[in-house]
Amino acid sequence: MSRALVAAMMADLNERYGGDGDGDQTPVEAVEFDPPEGLFLVAWRDGEPVGCGGWRTLAHFSAPGIPEDVAEIKRMYTTPAARKGGVAAEVLAALEESAREAGMHRIVLETGLPQPEAIALYEKSGYTRIDNYGYYRADPLCVCYGRDL
Repeated sequence: MSRALVAAMMADLNERYGGDGDGDQTPVEAVEFDPPEGLFLVAWRDGEPVGCGGWRTLAHFSAPGIPEDVAEIKRMYTTPAARKGGVAAEVLAALEESAREAGMHRIVLETGLPQPEAIALYEKSGYTRIDNYGYYRADPLCVCYGRDL
């Protein structure tokens, strides 16, 4: 089920950003979400998958010098039919709790200006803008957020 949700997320990103079919091109491997250095969740409602998201330990999959206790949110998505129903907020809260329990003290993420719903969710959840980082750091549409756990 997670593959289908991630594929839907990629299609949504292509539509928003006018992509060539690859969606988010950030290099991400499924193994990066394996506990204890990450987690990937699928949200279900009435027997149907309606959302997903994961966290990974940023230090192991990014540039050297990143503290070991920083997690990164990746692959957040809610199906159109389930949007505005609290799914993303529930997934985000569960990811934050899992990261905290794994010893993470900070959590960061990248999103983009064409994703105003995501920006609103993160700001409402206590995230603040940080310097851009990662694969899209030089992209003018990229915005990054972080918060202490």
